[in-house]
Amino acid sequence: MDLKIPDTLHVDAYQMRFANVADVDLERLHALSIAVGWPHRAEDWQYLRELGHGFVALDDIDRVMGSAMWFPHGEHFATLGMLITSPRLQTNGTAKWLMQRVLAECPGMGLRLNATRAARRLYRSLDFVAQQTVFQCQGEARKPLDATDLPAGHEIRQLRPSDLDAVIAFDAPGFAFPRPVHLAKLFESSLCYGLYRGEELRAFSMSRAFGRGYVLGPIAALSPEDAIVVARPHVDAHAGHFLRIDTHVEAGPFASFVQQCGLPVFDTVTTMTLGEGVDYGTVGDEKGALYALASQSMG
Repeated sequence: MDLKIPDTLHVDAYQMRFANVADVDLERLHALSIAVGWPHRAEDWQYLRELGHGFVALDDIDRVMGSAMWFPHGEHFATLGMLITSPRLQTNGTAKWLMQRVLAECPGMGLRLNATRAARRLYRSLDFVAQQTVFQCQGEARKPLDATDLPAGHEIRQLRPSDLDAVIAFDAPGFAFPRPVHLAKLFESSLCYGLYRGEELRAFSMSRAFGRGYVLGPIAALSPEDAIVVARPHVDAHAGHFLRIDTHVEAGPFASFVQQCGLPVFDTVTTMTLGEGVDYGTVGDEKGALYALASQSMG
């Protein structure tokens, strides 16, 4: 993007300026997400800072009034997220100013984000195109009554560090790009399962602490039945606790399974893209697909 983004923005009686998200105290970032009702803990902010880059908007007395981040996956693609503005600044151009600053850091890259209802109009004005709905399913997890049958000739086991290369390769068609750095980071902090037929990886799943409890994702699989098999151990492990799944799957066996686990749809966001060939893979593709996202920001 060749447009010069001003370093300051006058908003009512304030003069906003940019700062690097890495230089801001976690407590102040946490206060920003709390102000808009987002569940991110200080630990979740730190996790995102270790994986991505971003800017915050500071006012004259260094209060954090907004944020925006990007997460590169190689040189040609990035996901965007954590676009937050203080409630009193949501309609006065602060969000667009932050987004333009982020876009200036990603020239020529394909981009993808998950847009809240409030932000869709802004993203459309920046030429992002709506692609799919993401269903944010959450609640107190419970073990489904129906048994989950393991396909004949398959085994499910916890993943080991030696499995990481296979996970990265298996994930790429559904995510649309390889993301080795992000998956390696997730691998360190997540409970991970894989479904194997002999030496062939057929599905994998990860869950980790996040927000009010735990998040289940990513899940990648060759079929909805395989996705259910690798999701089930996480539901069992977190039964009685708050669990969240972000999925593009609206109907069918996997969606029914999520509902049976006590995780109704709480909200929706919209996957939007800028550039060609940057949407997620399609569920049902013979190379596999994502049945749950790692997070709305990271995809």
